Amino acid sequence: MAWSPAPEAPSRRRPFGKWFRDTGWRHVVAIVGSIFAIFPLVYVLSASLNANGTLTGSNQLFSSVSLDSYVRILTNPQVPYAQWFLNTMIVALVTGFSMVLIGALAAYAFSRMRFSGRRVGLITIVVVQMFPQMLAVVAIFLMFSAISDWFPAIGLNTLSGLILIYLGGALGVNTYLMYGFFNTIPRELDEAAKIDGAGHARIFFTIILRLVAPILAVVGLLSFIGLINEYMIASVLLIDPEKQTLVVGLTKLVSNPRYADWSAFSAGAVMAAIPVVIVFLLLQKYIVGGLTAGATKG
Repeated sequence: MAWSPAPEAPSRRRPFGKWFRDTGWRHVVAIVGSIFAIFPLVYVLSASLNANGTLTGSNQLFSSVSLDSYVRILTNPQVPYAQWFLNTMIVALVTGFSMVLIGALAAYAFSRMRFSGRRVGLITIVVVQMFPQMLAVVAIFLMFSAISDWFPAIGLNTLSGLILIYLGGALGVNTYLMYGFFNTIPRELDEAAKIDGAGHARIFFTIILRLVAPILAVVGLLSFIGLINEYMIASVLLIDPEKQTLVVGLTKLVSNPRYADWSAFSAGAVMAAIPVVIVFLLLQKYIVGGLTAGATKG
């Protein structure tokens, strides 16, 4: 008896209408959302390559490509971009690391310890963050003006003073976010470590911190981005151009209504985004887990 191949199964291709109702519309939404998010980035990149220094010719994307804006902002002695960049990195890295550490310590205390005023303190931390920063700008300026007379190293026009102000808001919404993530860590791990003679400090630094790495990465990334983009307090506290941060310095390039160097501003903004992109790529494997797991248990 001769062998014959089995007949091919009939193709089960779904009709286009059914496919679009099930999953196709999601692709359309994703494409539209991607275009909406990417277009401003492309526009800024095109403006940074515009040699005219204005936005007049930037409506036609990449109509002229030149690196003059990058050279101008990096070599102009009246625009200390390198110093602004260094100041921003110092403030963002030191403050971001300190915020993560302080927030993690507070979240561990709220999650693992039971003390009087615990619930009220946790709610107060969240409620205080509802008030905008501009309400405290005048008080901060007056306070640091007085501090400058006694301790100039942490007074007005100092990066250390700016870092202290930012750390004053370290116990904010990030603490509440980490508190929810800490609650997902089984308490049996703490009890087992205590049986072996470990105290709270050893449990926190050797066990808990490794397990909560995703939420630490998320809080660190959000803090880093927020500190780089912060303008209100930095513009009030930092006076000398050599002490200013990127946001404050770049704003001055377009604050003159007679001549606003938008091309140099765009070039500086593109270079300022590079550290954020690098940090995001380094921490991206933790981001999804850190944002979702903290909401599973309050």
